[in-house]
Amino acid sequence: MLVTGLVITGLFALTAALAPWIAPYGYSQLRTSEGAFGAQQPPSAEHLLGTTVGGYDVLSRVLWGAQTAILVIVVAILASIVLGVLLGLVSGYFGGWADRLLVVVADAIYAFPSLLLAILMAIVISGGQSNMWGGILAAALSITVVFVPQYFRVTRAEVVRIKSEAFVDSARVLGTPHRRIMVRHVLRNATRTLPLIVTLNASEAILTLAGLGFLGFGIEPTAAAEWGYDLNKAVSDVTSGIWWTALFPGLAIVLVVLGITLVGESLNDLADPRLRSRRASAEVSGEVAETSVVPGGTLTAGLAGLDDLEGWAARDDEAGPPTSGPSDETEGRR
Repeated sequence: MLVTGLVITGLFALTAALAPWIAPYGYSQLRTSEGAFGAQQPPSAEHLLGTTVGGYDVLSRVLWGAQTAILVIVVAILASIVLGVLLGLVSGYFGGWADRLLVVVADAIYAFPSLLLAILMAIVISGGQSNMWGGILAAALSITVVFVPQYFRVTRAEVVRIKSEAFVDSARVLGTPHRRIMVRHVLRNATRTLPLIVTLNASEAILTLAGLGFLGFGIEPTAAAEWGYDLNKAVSDVTSGIWWTALFPGLAIVLVVLGITLVGESLNDLADPRLRSRRASAEVSGEVAETSVVPGGTLTAGLAGLDDLEGWAARDDEAGPPTSGPSDETEGRR
């Protein structure tokens, strides 16, 4: 799972980085020197994945859409980490009425439907649609509002646990300033689970961005390529038998979300101590199964393993009981 997820995620990142060079056309290009592309053209040598209802090249829109998606992911997650970790660190370390207030606000935001909250923030920030960077920032900040409570709650819980440890008390006794304790001792031990949350939030950011674009609150097509917007415009094409305009943007969303989710789930399995103990127990059980304890000591199965022991036992049964052996009285004295 981890290798598959890393391969898919790596291809996604590589496509986003090389989109200006590998895309055959621009994301908003409608014509060449030979003429216009034409709307809803089927896949051909000139347009490998066909054209959309607006006359854009589908392959180019899919490749450029990877760049838009990764920019939104980076901006949203970085802003979420900075705000969520900072608030969680201060809230968990000092406590008091500010801690209780932040917890109530975070729970209220977390209970609110994430997509509706993202739509509301996108309307407030950009009025629904904007240019490339304005739309990316609007989508990223709207996703950030959804993610901040998650980082806040995780960081706060770890800080509350760590600040009662002996090494933190020792630092206080030595007169270490609170800022140094928070940064050097508490924060470094409270952020170990963040990589797992980042991978899971990255896949959720892709879906939220696609949802905003599909509902018409994303980025304008002339400003940047966005998979959700292309799916919105392709809804009417599906009923007319024009499948290529919706298939490839939707497939891109599914593959990227699948790859990032596989990475996150694999990291969760690797970080779970219960799974590591089960794996270690299985290995020990396999080693013990290759030996058999007899009255004279431990008998190793040999090169043939358990099959060799079973073969010897079968031949002994066919040979029957021994013709001579120690008497019961002698065996009793032993």
